[in-house]
Amino acid sequence: MTRAQRLQLAPWFLLIAVLLLWELICRGFNVSEFIFPAPSRIAAQTWEFGGVIAGHAWRTFWVTMVGFGISIVVGTLLGFLIGSSRLAYAAMYPLMTAFNALPKAAFVPILVVWFGIGVGPAVLTAFLISFFPITVNIATGLATLEPELEDVLRVLGAKRWDVLVKVGLPRSMPYFYGSLKVAITLAFVGTTVSEMTAANEGIGYLLISAGSSMQMGLAFAGLVVVGAMAMAMYELFALIEKRTTAWAHRGSNSH
Repeated sequence: MTRAQRLQLAPWFLLIAVLLLWELICRGFNVSEFIFPAPSRIAAQTWEFGGVIAGHAWRTFWVTMVGFGISIVVGTLLGFLIGSSRLAYAAMYPLMTAFNALPKAAFVPILVVWFGIGVGPAVLTAFLISFFPITVNIATGLATLEPELEDVLRVLGAKRWDVLVKVGLPRSMPYFYGSLKVAITLAFVGTTVSEMTAANEGIGYLLISAGSSMQMGLAFAGLVVVGAMAMAMYELFALIEKRTTAWAHRGSNSH
């Protein structure tokens, strides 16, 4: 088995080991499924309620994608503005950092008052929690453009806009894809948190319903589905990053 194959299989081996240990602990100590269900019980309830879980999962997925799509647009535009201007960076970055420190779950009741229970609060919560990493990474990629390189391009006749668009943005692409992989996982968190208090559909709603009826296997199944969707989107962006920014990862396989 080559090193690359071992690296690819390592997460699966670790997952299997964790599931086996989890199952053994639940069976060995006779842990009640109402407290901490075993993986076998979670799998059984996933199969039993597959249709219900799929319906809620689809709602969570498309709502998350809408909020995430908005965060990409807003985050990219803000990142470009902040990274391309020292004045904008000095004025906006501290305020955005303070905003990001606020717990987004606290916004859900406010969003419910504004938009009612349903899709609106979930989309906006996904957006609010996920746009900041995109903004920061785009701004960092542009703001850290080497002064020497910029000076050379200016001498060659390039204007500030040319430097930003033709050099700064391509240079920021690895930062951008890195931020997408972080932001998509946060977006699922935001959607699920909102659905737990301000929706009658989605995985968050399923978690509350399953918990109130003491079906902990079903609740854990919902968590597994959210994690699987987030992981799938993470891997999708990682694949796109590898295909489009291979120049930024030369020699990475040799480490």
